[in-house]
Amino acid sequence: MRFRHPDGTPVHLAYCSNVHQAEDLAGVVAQLAAYAEPVRERLGVGRLGIGLWLARTAVTELAADEGALRTLRAELAARGLETVTLNAFPYEGFHREVVKKDVYLPDWADPARLAYTLDCARVLAALLPDDARRGSVSTLPLAWRTPWEDERADGARRALDQLATGLRELESETGRRIRVGFEPEPGCVVETTTQAVREFADVDRDYLGVCLDACHLAVQFEEPGEALGRLTDAGLPVVKLQASCAVEAPDPTDPQAVAALRELAERRFLHQTRTVAEGKVVGVDDLPDALDDDGLPATGSATPWRTHFHAPLHAEPAPPLRTTTGALTGVLAGLLGGPTATCDHIEVETYTWTVLPDPHTDLAAGIAAELAWARDRLTGLGLKEDHS
Repeated sequence: MRFRHPDGTPVHLAYCSNVHQAEDLAGVVAQLAAYAEPVRERLGVGRLGIGLWLARTAVTELAADEGALRTLRAELAARGLETVTLNAFPYEGFHREVVKKDVYLPDWADPARLAYTLDCARVLAALLPDDARRGSVSTLPLAWRTPWEDERADGARRALDQLATGLRELESETGRRIRVGFEPEPGCVVETTTQAVREFADVDRDYLGVCLDACHLAVQFEEPGEALGRLTDAGLPVVKLQASCAVEAPDPTDPQAVAALRELAERRFLHQTRTVAEGKVVGVDDLPDALDDDGLPATGSATPWRTHFHAPLHAEPAPPLRTTTGALTGVLAGLLGGPTATCDHIEVETYTWTVLPDPHTDLAAGIAAELAWARDRLTGLGLKEDHS
């Protein structure tokens, strides 16, 4: 879906296809018919944005075959879909039985990550609608925090320089600007906007910036206004916003809260969990580690816990759990509620539908409800839906 900010900026809203299990081109095309088109029809819109996740296998096929690219572009158009952003954080195997920390591999110290990201950018340049101002690609925040020796960090810095050069050359060749956003995430080399400002101080701001995930921001207990102000002061652009909510247990010593948290402690994805103790954000790398053998939080503290579990935007979980919706609405207001739009790509990224304790039987309906929620928030900020 497209919106128009009062300053005239076109703003794109999409949902991310990494919720679907498809790693080759045939699977990607099939999911457009099985899910994306029904989502569009449920919303009653003529055009729906879809942020594609293209695994390495699919990207290799598309980058090597112009005919395959034309086929995918035609499939998108025929179903009333458009793509202005790719999610290139997961490389492959995102729907394996157990993913956990493998999602951070290869990282930015590995040349394979640079090659994959540049291939994604080239594919996106070919998929962009003719009237799109630019495209965006989101990626991991360099690496998981360990191991991260100086040699690997230096290799990653060189890769970022090569990435910016490659994106500049791609624009010169195709006339399409693609920007890459690095997504701060708990447990990684870059967890917070403070670290993002430090680590990306010298990048080419025309092509590189931040992908801000509102769930991650909340898990790290970053206040939206302060975080956005920090990025603005540093001149580091928000290339893309991932509209997402974390799960919060207001009182994790409550036995009912512990029982509900245990239901979320599934084995596929990593669910980093954080709290605030003595004024500092502390926590563990996965939700099961936050619970002791007796089913009580290991700290015994009643300070709220937030866990990296992307919850549906439109529906609060059953009490005593809740979501960090307030953080997401604060980010949306900070980026789009002022006289100038400071981000133009928004991607709803609830990839956890299939691992919810009570799996949603109609995935298309759930995704449509999330997008409707996001649409209402955008129009509430003064944006106008673009039906052209």
